[in-house]
Amino acid sequence: MRNGERLSLEQIRAFLEASEEIRFEAVQRDQVYEWITRTLCEQEYCKQGRGVKGMLRAYLGKMTGLSRAQLTRLISRYRDSGAVRERSYRRNRFANRYTAGDIELLAAVDEAHETLSGPATRKILYREFHDYGDSRYERLAAISVAHIYLRQSRAYRAKRIVYQKTRPVQVAIGERRRPDPQGQPGYLRIDTVHQGDLDGVKGVYHINAVDEVTQWQVVGAAAQISEAWLIPVLEAMLRQFPFHIRGFHSDNGSEFINHTVASLLSKLLVEQTKSRPRHSNDNGLVETKNAAVIRKHMGYGHIRSEHAEAIGAFYEQRLNPYLNFHRPCGVPEIATGSKGKQRRVYRWYATPWEILRQLPDLARHLRPEITVAELERIANLDSDTQAARKMQDAKRVLFAQWQRKRSA
Repeated sequence: MRNGERLSLEQIRAFLEASEEIRFEAVQRDQVYEWITRTLCEQEYCKQGRGVKGMLRAYLGKMTGLSRAQLTRLISRYRDSGAVRERSYRRNRFANRYTAGDIELLAAVDEAHETLSGPATRKILYREFHDYGDSRYERLAAISVAHIYLRQSRAYRAKRIVYQKTRPVQVAIGERRRPDPQGQPGYLRIDTVHQGDLDGVKGVYHINAVDEVTQWQVVGAAAQISEAWLIPVLEAMLRQFPFHIRGFHSDNGSEFINHTVASLLSKLLVEQTKSRPRHSNDNGLVETKNAAVIRKHMGYGHIRSEHAEAIGAFYEQRLNPYLNFHRPCGVPEIATGSKGKQRRVYRWYATPWEILRQLPDLARHLRPEITVAELERIANLDSDTQAARKMQDAKRVLFAQWQRKRSA
């Protein structure tokens, strides 16, 4: 109908009565909204009484085919703004809590620590602000583990760029049982990680030792796995633990189950135990650290055994202090369900030094030449991320030395 908005009220009433069985349907939304606006203006809708408004509403519904609810919303828009206009769709979005600078800071922390788990990263961000007083981490210090989905953002991605099978041996050295530290530090789990062979050239062996209670970790490197090469590395590693060594647990590999290692541990009054058959979790703690630490930092590619001394120096000077004073670990708790099923939960993340510091009567466990004040001084030399960056810089220098030797 042309000029339908200019009909008088009597003509509209007559039209509604005559076209009761007729139905119309709107085609283009913008034209419909424009026609509704002209009709409401021409008929002075806001000045009319209740009965006339109802008739005009019925007329608009007849001409456009819109429902009563739709017309109610459109007339409300007309009352508010004097016209019926199409509204652009706006998706509901969460308010931005973290800035682009926070995302860049999170990316820098992950780069330095090589992307730890969510709870461990949250602990580092908390310590950077509360323990080390870095104001840049104020918002990130309160971040939840769920909010570390920031790692999936485009801004974050723009900033972030085989175990050797042990051979079973039948040697009556060590007792087949799981260690029972009873809350005391000094019960070590130890394992080896081989960097592989290439073209007949042997790769370096990493020696990984982790304390069961505090998760204090010391890593060493040996050019060969024979006793002559391994014993000096083990002695140097044991000296890096700040507490008395009481237990030494390994799998059944001949690198540790031999008379030379047994003699060394006997002189130190350390009990030696080994894993039991069909109990894969007996040495599970250190095996998880093999992947989470050694493989993450040293990779899977071949590294010649001649670099063992340089790697050992890097471990002692940079990696081991970083692992024990600045890298949080999950502390397991045994939770028992209603049906008696037990599972491990990780509610507390702390560095090995923090775990060690929480032990009662700490001074009794430390070696005579080690003091709590000295350990506290080492822990406060750098913040977590500063120590991680220094470790990464030293690792890049170490890798660059290998590249120069290869090219030469």
